[in-house]
Amino acid sequence: MKPIAHSSDFCGCPGRVASDFSRRGFLQRSSAGFGWLALSGLLPAAPRQQFAAPAKNIIFCFMDGGPSHVDTFDPKPMLTKYQGKKIGADAVSNRSQSSANRVWMGSPWNFEQRGESGLWVSDLFPHLAGVADKLCVVRSMVGELPLHGQQNLLLHTGRILGQAPSLGAWVSYGLGSENRNLPGYVVLNNDWVPNGGLENFGSSFLPASHQATRIRARGTPVDNIAPMGSAELQKLKLSLIAQQDREFATQASDANPIEGAIANYETAFRMQSAIPEIADISNEPEYMRQFYGIDSADEHQRYYASQALRARRLVEAGVRFVEITCPSFDGNNSPWDQHGLLKKNHEKNARITDQSVAALIADLEQRGLLDETIVLWAGEMGRTPHTPKVTATCGRDHHVNAYSIFMAGGGIKGGMAYGESDEFGNAAVVNPVDIHDIHATILHLMGVDHELLTFRHGGRDERLTDVHGRMLRDLLV
Repeated sequence: MKPIAHSSDFCGCPGRVASDFSRRGFLQRSSAGFGWLALSGLLPAAPRQQFAAPAKNIIFCFMDGGPSHVDTFDPKPMLTKYQGKKIGADAVSNRSQSSANRVWMGSPWNFEQRGESGLWVSDLFPHLAGVADKLCVVRSMVGELPLHGQQNLLLHTGRILGQAPSLGAWVSYGLGSENRNLPGYVVLNNDWVPNGGLENFGSSFLPASHQATRIRARGTPVDNIAPMGSAELQKLKLSLIAQQDREFATQASDANPIEGAIANYETAFRMQSAIPEIADISNEPEYMRQFYGIDSADEHQRYYASQALRARRLVEAGVRFVEITCPSFDGNNSPWDQHGLLKKNHEKNARITDQSVAALIADLEQRGLLDETIVLWAGEMGRTPHTPKVTATCGRDHHVNAYSIFMAGGGIKGGMAYGESDEFGNAAVVNPVDIHDIHATILHLMGVDHELLTFRHGGRDERLTDVHGRMLRDLLV
């Protein structure tokens, strides 16, 4: 298979600026640019899909802060058996918060085998337990640094330092959006920007048209979404801005960012009617609102449930990549980051998210969308199976030597666990997996070879997985 050719079309591909004598240049100069606006509106971003694949969309349920793997999907009876016993020097790792004097701590939740598959899920997630046969749990994830910012950036961009496009931006760049009125990448934000900042959702050196559009859980979904004047006036404003940007582009050494900005203006114009309609869930039937938990007494669960339902509506409308963040509560640095009060706050986070994620999976399946939609549930790390001292209010600390995530739908095998951590959940010992492998597998399920989806930047062909990544065939149907 030949590498993807670079071009300079309006969809934001890398390459040289088009000549003034090109068809594009002619259309840009004609009729104040409206010939170009019309053409760009008719031509969607050229997809770079390389082979037939089951998945068309991704919904990423980001569990910011690091859910505890040994309390959710990776049962460890040895932790209960040896609770309170020192872990010893052999269990110490410089990639987690550990010392020989720390002690093992068992899970405060029971585990049971769920569904026909017998997948282990703890009592922390009663609703996800009901869709266990749809879940593929990876129990052998390995990270790089036990720091939220670095791990968040690694999860989203494949780099601990950021300065690279996010997974959502790469998917948007690679496949575009199926709906010209909506962006290819949307983040359903719950009033919280995770550690690592907006780089988690950025396009970096990819054209700006592929960065995330953020939609809030409460209040006005998107700033300035309501037009300030008539449609005709909006078109005139857009034309003027586009003309000024094009004049500036002729003097710039790289016109791609400017063209990306023009594309963003045009998408924003079309979004003024599309986004309010999708964001408005008031017309959803009452049973669906109850199914997702929108009528919950917990305001944070209401916010999350609303965003989960919007996620379904967005992929239904053709958005390629949707991410849902968790709401922060009680001033937590990261919602799932329980160094103390593990039982209280993990239960709070589970109450906020469990019902809505399970409902999303079931709803997608009922609508025939799960087979073409990957649902990814992941935090940036796990939590230590040990603690300084077992108390009623103790917690677990940062852990990247072994943790769990799950995927469902989109060509992923359901009802299975892949990889293993050791008997204490302290290290991955069978089929270790890093985030590059997950990224490579997701792109494959979308019909893209992770080694061939590249963008020329800084003198080299950059890609999401850099020099890493392997496709995990054992996870595929």
